[in-house]
Amino acid sequence: MTVMNVSGLSVSFGGETLFSDVGFKLEDGERAGLVGVNGCGKTTLFRLINGELYPEAGTVALAQGARIGYMEQYVLSDGSRSLYDEVLEIFRPLIELEDELAEINLKIDTGDRDDATLTEQMRLRERFEREGGLTYKARAVSALTGLGFEKEELYKPVSALSGGQKSKAQLAKLLLSDSGILLLDEPTNHLDIKACEWLEDFLAGRKGAYIVISHDRYFLDRVTNVTLELENGRLTRYKGGYTRYLELKAEAREAQQRVYERTVKEIERIEGIVEQQKRWNQAHNYVTAASKQKAADKLRDTLQKPDALPQAVKFSFKCKQGGGNDVLIAEGLSKSYGSKKVFSGAGLDIKKNETIFILGENGCGKTTLLRILTGRETADSGRFKFGSEIEYGYYDQTQSELDSSKTALDEVWDSYPRLTETEVRTAMASFLFKGDDVFKNVGSLSGGEKARLALLKLMMCGANLLLLDEPTNHLDIRSREALETALSEYGGTLLIVSHDRYLINKLADRVIRLTENGTESIDGNYDSYLELCAAQPQPVHEKPAEKENPYKLKKQRESELRKLRTAILRAEERSQQIAEETAQINALLSEPENASDYEKAAELSLRLDELRREEEELTDRWAELSEQEESLKK
Repeated sequence: MTVMNVSGLSVSFGGETLFSDVGFKLEDGERAGLVGVNGCGKTTLFRLINGELYPEAGTVALAQGARIGYMEQYVLSDGSRSLYDEVLEIFRPLIELEDELAEINLKIDTGDRDDATLTEQMRLRERFEREGGLTYKARAVSALTGLGFEKEELYKPVSALSGGQKSKAQLAKLLLSDSGILLLDEPTNHLDIKACEWLEDFLAGRKGAYIVISHDRYFLDRVTNVTLELENGRLTRYKGGYTRYLELKAEAREAQQRVYERTVKEIERIEGIVEQQKRWNQAHNYVTAASKQKAADKLRDTLQKPDALPQAVKFSFKCKQGGGNDVLIAEGLSKSYGSKKVFSGAGLDIKKNETIFILGENGCGKTTLLRILTGRETADSGRFKFGSEIEYGYYDQTQSELDSSKTALDEVWDSYPRLTETEVRTAMASFLFKGDDVFKNVGSLSGGEKARLALLKLMMCGANLLLLDEPTNHLDIRSREALETALSEYGGTLLIVSHDRYLINKLADRVIRLTENGTESIDGNYDSYLELCAAQPQPVHEKPAEKENPYKLKKQRESELRKLRTAILRAEERSQQIAEETAQINALLSEPENASDYEKAAELSLRLDELRREEEELTDRWAELSEQEESLKK
């Protein structure tokens, strides 16, 4: 069933068309990824779908009863409220129903046991259970801890949360909402790998449809089965996740290029005939020439040149030659901040031309380890040594070494003063800093522009060892792919901290897992790392036995009795319905026109058999429930 039909959407800003005639359908249960370069209009499309913006043309139609959930609708409203209580607000109708049920339970406990009160209690309880009342608090805790919050953080006031934590809390509210269609705009921002995996599992088990914007290619492959691409102002739909979309797009572009080239050749061939006919200079030759020219003109009208690909960054890391096989050796490194131990016993043995990724949970010290190796922090114990003739370059994910008071041009030129302005601007142009962009103040650049500027400086240093801390943060997909290609062609050694699982799978020779108690080397890529983690037995933490609470036991028994009685009542009601339907079918079978119609009689008889089987199962279930009820009464 189609739950959303987008047709003919067109939007312009400042006289420039962002996109036009955009249309697609979203089916129930469909999981769509929306991709495109930064600035192509993905978030604008979301805002149009959600009704925050109005298009110049086109419509968005939803199926009856369909509701859209978008993160901006779930802002955190009360700074004094705890994170847990704020997220629970998404269940406000259930909270009010629970309060109503508590009031009627109190009335019954204080002696009001007339039939109307008991009936109302049963109605409220059934509705509460049906709508998820028994699990909503557990689901809220599960979502928050799954997205990376520690248990003790659940009771912090919203006002004390960081910007990233507030975004995660909004995401939790959106995921827990009852919206049938979710619009997810970069949901993996601020999430570590563990939280991304939780989100992937949550979305896999969720009913309904969604559209997700993400630069995380591994995430897109895990959670989408359709890809919507916004490119050159148009939207194209591809069946499959991100990797399949790349294959289909390449195939389509190649086919389009072949058709274009064949058509151009055919036009040239026909126009050659036209010129030849004109040279013969006979009356009938001019007739032929005119006819052939019409054929060429018709072909030219159908000629469609493939769109130029959007501009992408052109990475090319140059590597200084030299250096022995031992690039970096570290032993027994440890680091603590006050009484909090970050890690201890960390060791590294990195060889020439290896590509190694450091993985671990948030807070395990991955960035700290790189900062120790680059001299920006000091280890509490241990030692490390770079090999002979090894020169390293460091990429800091915070871009803290960029001077916000400089222009982008001066930031690069001051680092490489021997280059001419032309040489610097040529290098900057390959990183999409063109024209007056080079005179932008570094402090005013976006996160993506700062990332490109820092990577440009790193690219120009010529180091034979690169230490990279989250190099794909802030980059769009095309820039990530360009960086991935450049790193794969780099002739030196790479030590990278990253949560970009797609990048790890493409490049890694080894993965080093960093924990509080040291490091572990794993041959292979991210999938190999996952296999090892899955194979290792997880520690079992036995809960201490709780003391029996007579009052609590009594309440649990009463609750179970109520559930059993409700189930018995439903079984009896269904049994009565089966009896009525069976009588109706027997009456139909006794009618002459049905008895003589073989297909109709067979259809009715088949339904009778189904009802008999259901009645037998229902009788067994009723007997089982009745026995359980009797045992609880004792």
